[in-house]
Amino acid sequence: MESLLPVIARSCFALFGHLVSPRLSVLIFHRVHAQTDSIFPHEPDAARFEFLMRFVARSFQVMTLGEAVTCLARGDLPPRALVITFDDGYADNAEIALPILQRTGLRASFFVSSGFLDGGRMWNDSVIESLRACRLAEVDLESFGLGRRALASPAERRQVIEALLPRIKYLTLAEREQEIARLKNLCGVSDLPANLMMSSAQVQELHRVGMEIGAHTVNHPILTTLAPSEAESEIAEGRRQLESIISAPVDMFAFPNGKPGRDYDHSHVLMLKRLGFRGAVSTAPGVSRSGNDLFQLPRFTPWDDSLGTWAMRLLLNQRNIRFETTVTGE
Repeated sequence: MESLLPVIARSCFALFGHLVSPRLSVLIFHRVHAQTDSIFPHEPDAARFEFLMRFVARSFQVMTLGEAVTCLARGDLPPRALVITFDDGYADNAEIALPILQRTGLRASFFVSSGFLDGGRMWNDSVIESLRACRLAEVDLESFGLGRRALASPAERRQVIEALLPRIKYLTLAEREQEIARLKNLCGVSDLPANLMMSSAQVQELHRVGMEIGAHTVNHPILTTLAPSEAESEIAEGRRQLESIISAPVDMFAFPNGKPGRDYDHSHVLMLKRLGFRGAVSTAPGVSRSGNDLFQLPRFTPWDDSLGTWAMRLLLNQRNIRFETTVTGE
């Protein structure tokens, strides 16, 4: 039965495409590991990602986000339209995901936070890598309000990471740095990886082979935590830096963290329009069709170890005409 589910799902996608108005699915990925990550085994590794992409290539009409936005604006979105997106700018996107996309004949849109290129590291990865490198059997996180936490297994380390991330995410950029320094001290670590993110040359290579490069701010702040001028600078400067790297326009955007009404609001949508972007994606689940807001397109990835279940979750998401969570002006 397991082997039949993807076949059934493909047939359902084809039938569904004939019965309803065309709608756009946008998948969201961050990392593709060379091997299964012991702390985050649910994140795709190379073998699993290729398995999924071969299914996607057989089941959907895959396009870049820019192409999809053009089709949505014109009202001529093709049936079973799908966009593959990657957020943040991890090096494994270029080293592992790109060859798989090329082997399967697929294109994708990569939203890059420009400030971490060439040896930088995102704050959440500083948390993750601090706990990964910690050699203590348990760590005292009383100052974070988490008490003493065991680190005996990868699962316990993941639990600690998942408890810490929400406590740091909505801090200012300076406050995040202070908390990371404190965490590293508590974990007894000093040196953290400096090769997690792409180099400028890798961004250039993605663009050269036909992948789409989109903006994702400079430092990946939660836009609602910034003054309007700071938010606009993060958006505009991130795009400027990427355009300088690839020597081409960048007109697609992904909201950092991306929850409508919490991580960005209507003022940030207006900023994108004023700055000349053509479209943007959030992290609200759902699908889009012509007439939806091109600056708040939903994204969805049905995490599941089984390809059959993954495919059926994606099919069920197709039934959602548009996401419910959006932000509007007064």
